Order: sequence, then structure tokens, then C-alpha cells
Amino acid sequence: MNTGNSPSQSATLPPLALIAGPTASGKSDLAVQLAVALEKRGKRGVVINADASQVYADLAVLSARPSVEDMHGIDHRLLGTWDGAQACSAADWAAAATREINAVHAEGGVPIVVGGTGLYIRTLLDGIAPIPEIDPAIRAEVRDMPLHRAYAALNREDPARAKALHPTDSTRIARALEVVRSTGRPLGDWQAEKQGAIGDAVALHPVILLPDRQWLYARCDQRFSDMLEGGAIAEVEALLARNIAPEMPVMRAIGVRDIAAYLRGDCTLEETRERGSQATRNYVKRQQTWLRHQPPAEWPRVEAESFNAEALFVSLLQD
Repeated sequence: MNTGNSPSQSATLPPLALIAGPTASGKSDLAVQLAVALEKRGKRGVVINADASQVYADLAVLSARPSVEDMHGIDHRLLGTWDGAQACSAADWAAAATREINAVHAEGGVPIVVGGTGLYIRTLLDGIAPIPEIDPAIRAEVRDMPLHRAYAALNREDPARAKALHPTDSTRIARALEVVRSTGRPLGDWQAEKQGAIGDAVALHPVILLPDRQWLYARCDQRFSDMLEGGAIAEVEALLARNIAPEMPVMRAIGVRDIAAYLRGDCTLEETRERGSQATRNYVKRQQTWLRHQPPAEWPRVEAESFNAEALFVSLLQD
């Protein structure tokens, strides 16, 4: 992931604040704090959502999308922007986020990118390989292959990628095989041509929130319980009525399948509560693992449960 620029370069580039953290870590609250602190200094902060569930209009409750009250009058963008019937890929989001970032900079403001979707953040900063759309017939054929056959085929058709993958990594094996078969070029060739990165075009001010896991788990449990009481069941009922394909991202969001099972009568409300809470905790664990190891080591990690924007973003607020 892009590590940013040298101090001399940063002084000449437009600023970009990045707040990355797992679900329920309070990252949205910190973003609002930062925007308010900027406002006190005569600057305008604009929050840009980087959460893969909060981009969907259909998931206001289940994604814990900030309410108008939560925003405290601060401009928030890319929240509920996509209809659930349309998938928002990392490339789609990064292109939209880049447009918003450029617009905020043109207005003299400071973009504050906030989220827990690592792929979104990495794609924005580092770019993405310009791989063409995969032929649906090839994709279906590859995804239907037994894993051992797919891995053997990848060894023949893209041996370098096969060597880099574990033989049981079904998702990456299928992806590499469908790319080489659909495009005629190995995945590695495409990845060497990444496009759209903005990491070198901004002065990055990152903060990673990594509070205590048990504290987070308790917040996740309460969060999902509050969702069930606050309209999540009706939200999923409306989503199911649209007959959106089950493989679409909006249908795979945490809680959707569990609440759908409850609506079918397959489980009790209490079982739904426990399953949704457990799924959220599992997701938080994966997010924390990614955030601890994938971003550059020099990015500040904050392990406290409370935080102060003015202390965490001193250099940004002094610019």
C-alpha cells in the first residue's frame, strides 16, 4: 500500500485525511470531530464513506449508516449512493471517491476518507489492475470446476501464479484461472499495469483505530441488537421483495441472510440475534488483522477506545 510522500513533497500537495478502523470502532465519530476541528480553523472538512455496505441505499440500518443527527451538519458523501441491484466494486468506488476528493480539493476543502473496507482504501491509494470484464461463460466454467482440477489447469496456464498460491485457496485460484482464460494474459501482467492511484498525488494524513477486541465485540453485540429493534427486519423484508440476485453484494451484507432466515420461519429472533452478532464479530476480527498488517508500519495505530482529533491530526490542523 502507498506509504505517502516525503515532507517536502507533502507541503506542495493537497491534503487527504484517512481514518481506517473496524466496525463499531468509532471512526465516523472521529471523522466528525476532525471536520469540526478544521471548521474552527476556517477550513472545510468533507467526509467520504469507504464502507462497502454503507454505499447501498437499501442498507441504512444494517450498515449502521450515520444518521443526520450523527453527521452534526458535516457534509458526508458516497453514503447510500448505489442501488442494491447494482454492485459497487472497489474500482467503481475508487473512481467515485476520486471524483469527490478532486471536487473537495477544488473547493479548498479537506477530504476525510472513512471506512473499514481495506480493498476500497488500497484501490484508492494504489490503483487497480485494468482487467477487462470476464466472459460469463468462462467464469461459470471455472467456478464449476473441482478445486484440484482448477489448480492443475492454473499450473499449466499460469504457472507463476499457481506457484504463489496455496492449492486450497479456491477463490484466488479461480480468479487467476478465469483471468488468463478470458483475457489471454496472466493476472500478474495485469497487476503490473495498475491505474487510478492517488496515493502520490495527495499529502496523506492516516490514522488506524485498533481498540481492544473484547470492547469491540461488546459494541458489535449491542449494535446488532439495536439494529433488530431499529428497523433492520423491515429493511431486509423490503430488500427481499425486490428479488435481487443472491450473489449481489447487498444480499451478502452481514445480517441479511440471518434476518431472511428469520422471516422464512427457519429460526427464532434470538437465534438471529446471536448469528448476526457472531458474524459481525468474525468480520471485526478479519478487519483488525488486515489493519494491523497491511497498511504501512509508519501509519499511526490508535489502540485506545476514546480519541481526540486535535491530538491525532496535529500536522493536518496546523497546515
